[in-house]
Amino acid sequence: MVVRDVGLIGYQEAFELQESLVAQVREGGAETLLLLEHHPVYTIGAGGNLGNLLDPAIEAVRVNRGGDVTYHGPGQLVGYPILDLGRRGRDLHRYLRFLECFLIDLCGCLGVEGFTVPGKTGVWTCRGKLAAIGVGVRSWVTMHGFSLNAAADVSPFGSINPCGMPECRITSLTLERRQQTTVPDLKALAGQRFEALLESNLPRS
Repeated sequence: MVVRDVGLIGYQEAFELQESLVAQVREGGAETLLLLEHHPVYTIGAGGNLGNLLDPAIEAVRVNRGGDVTYHGPGQLVGYPILDLGRRGRDLHRYLRFLECFLIDLCGCLGVEGFTVPGKTGVWTCRGKLAAIGVGVRSWVTMHGFSLNAAADVSPFGSINPCGMPECRITSLTLERRQQTTVPDLKALAGQRFEALLESNLPRS
């Protein structure tokens, strides 16, 4: 497993990097976890409803992942795991549950209790949604992934129905902990925790 910190990067540039890595993994290359922040962007899944954009001035990028509309921007940890599920059980539902487990573990390391909501994908606290998940799979190789809110400012989510859910409250680790939580801190922790949890939840055959 290779963990790559690619810093602050444009959405299209990160998408092209993912496509390149997907092709490499399909040919037997190393699985990779990309950790990054995006310049401000709204994205919407392949089957997402444009009616969930509440501001007519917003232009959302349509992408080949599940889920509806979400926001990415500085102060948010984005992770794109490029994994070969063909050798990890070929179970997309199980993979989604692993990502939730990983995010709950990551938050727990910082003293924040996250949980899942039946019938919905992502991680919540009592104050609202903390992390979003939306994945794509090509020939059992994964792309896209998760976003975890770190910074206090979650106002950009006010212009959308996050993940297609009207009046969905959004929170962040800084708001939960009442102290600043930075993306570099999260990257270091995520890099330490991801592979061990992956091997225990989705062992490679």
